Amino acid sequence: MTTHGPVLPIWSCGGCDAPRPCRTRQRELRAEFDGAPISLALDLGAQLVRAPKT
Repeated sequence: MTTHGPVLPIWSCGGCDAPRPCRTRQRELRAEFDGAPISLALDLGAQLVRAPKT
């Protein structure tokens, strides 16, 4: 489990306070979904649905 998850509702990184996704989480996502681009797209799509509408 990563400490670099989103802090809602401002969507900053819980691990380093950078804008989400931070560089560390980007690397983690690439490693986690290596060879599974559709799964990565579904995960990021789910995050998009959770994002606040402006």
